[in-house]
Amino acid sequence: MSLKPPAAYGTITTTNPAAAQTSKDLTFTCRANPQTSQPVYPARSYQSVYPTRRPWPELFSLTSFSVPYNYADAMARIKHNISYFRVNYAMAVLLIVFLSLLWHPVSMIVFLIVLVAWLALYFFRTGPVVLFNQSFDDRLVVVVLSLVTVVALVFTHVGLNVLVSLIVGVVVVGLHAAFRVTEDLFLDEETAAENGLVSVVANQPLRPTSYTRI
Repeated sequence: MSLKPPAAYGTITTTNPAAAQTSKDLTFTCRANPQTSQPVYPARSYQSVYPTRRPWPELFSLTSFSVPYNYADAMARIKHNISYFRVNYAMAVLLIVFLSLLWHPVSMIVFLIVLVAWLALYFFRTGPVVLFNQSFDDRLVVVVLSLVTVVALVFTHVGLNVLVSLIVGVVVVGLHAAFRVTEDLFLDEETAAENGLVSVVANQPLRPTSYTRI
């Protein structure tokens, strides 16, 4: 009795469209730099953010004030509000300094001259401040203008008035920033990143991931 091997049957291959689509979606492509042989990732582009004055009713909305829960909450509010209302706060402090000079006409004239620099370089400018082909950050512009204002007024012998007005201005801004809630205030991505209000992980570029075919 002889045994014959079973007849060979053809192999039927089926393709799952969903699996093929998933495999297609998981394919990463990167282009190598011919000089460094390293993958080149798309560069991130940001839109320049210039000082923006917020509406004054938004600053003084009575329904947007509450007592902070603790010290950490107060500091978080101060940091967020200073980033959001920085132009309004600068105007408020300058107004307080100006009011302290009402009985000093020479100092008022000097202040008005310096105020022109504030208007041109900070409040009403539409582009970055560029000097010697180098652009300067808004915070640096504010610091330089503040120093110029204080020094110019001190030379008019109103140093005590300037000191008291600056202390009053800092207290007023600090109290407002601590009690103004921030749930309805939204910062743009670049401003939040500059002030450390967003996670660093979110700013990391997407890198190719190696995987093993099964």
